[in-house]
Amino acid sequence: MLDKVKDLIGDVQSFKSTSKEEIEAFRIKYLGSKGLLKELFNEFKTVDASLKKDLGQALNNLRNAASNKVQELNDSLENQIESKSIYGDLTRPAEPIELGSRHPISIVRNRIIEVFSKIGFTVSEGPEIEDDWHNFTALNLPEYHPARDMQDTFFIEQNPDILLRTHTSSVQVRYMEENEPPIRTISPGRVFRNEDISARAHCIFHQVEGLYIDTDVSFADLKQTLLYFTKEMFGKSKIRLRPSYFPFTEPSAEVDIYWGLETEIDHKITKGTGWLEIMGCGMVDPNVLKNANIDSEKYTGYAFGMGIERIAMLLYQIPDIRMFYENDVRFLEQFKSVL
Repeated sequence: MLDKVKDLIGDVQSFKSTSKEEIEAFRIKYLGSKGLLKELFNEFKTVDASLKKDLGQALNNLRNAASNKVQELNDSLENQIESKSIYGDLTRPAEPIELGSRHPISIVRNRIIEVFSKIGFTVSEGPEIEDDWHNFTALNLPEYHPARDMQDTFFIEQNPDILLRTHTSSVQVRYMEENEPPIRTISPGRVFRNEDISARAHCIFHQVEGLYIDTDVSFADLKQTLLYFTKEMFGKSKIRLRPSYFPFTEPSAEVDIYWGLETEIDHKITKGTGWLEIMGCGMVDPNVLKNANIDSEKYTGYAFGMGIERIAMLLYQIPDIRMFYENDVRFLEQFKSVL
């Protein structure tokens, strides 16, 4: 009987399993109420007294070995289940990680900021819900000024002096109020105008407006800044300035770049002229400086502004401005490789 017990100890120690059912069957076989240990202890009572010491010790060793084996296998099984629940099946093939993409408006916005930051322009931001003073009056657009009709405005009904900003020039006013010249800043942001939505216009769009104020700032400085920007942004250095009107700049101009007529698309987007309008600009009106408490006798400055969507449409040949706001994954995935 002693040899039988020793053989059973060896069987217990060599037993391995990763099945919960097999482990439970093993436990019942040895430790159950009708298991082998129960039978062996019953036989132990009839064994000769001279053998009981060695046999009793062997039976205890068998019981301990069986209990430890069951505990060890159950612990191992629980660890495997916990690991699988956290990490999944570690043996399965890895799935490719989908590469995200930036929105084209963000790409162009960041590129514009990068270009101007190289020549000392900082970024300034302001509220999208603005008051009449910063959006209109301080920018030489007093109440009932006819030029206000150029910008169809979303007013807040509860307070007619509160509105959704129509341009980021309001940020420039706030910046001038809080900072003394020299000032060199650009103001990117979202603006709102009550316009019909079409392929070329939207009621929500984005602008970047620039402002430089210092002593002896001239129109020549403005032109050199624009030449630098068009060369860095588009790789084109031929521009023209057409006289225009903006209430907050005088003189004012529209800026065109020569896009060329090398392809059929060039003919289409330039209407056969080779020229494309990209922004407006001008010298800051002295009244705007006075409204921001800046000495217009001592300081002069220039300002410019452009639509980010317009620039993005030119760079990526996007035919419809509405595509920027439809969240079509097929459209956005095309910009995965663009930083």
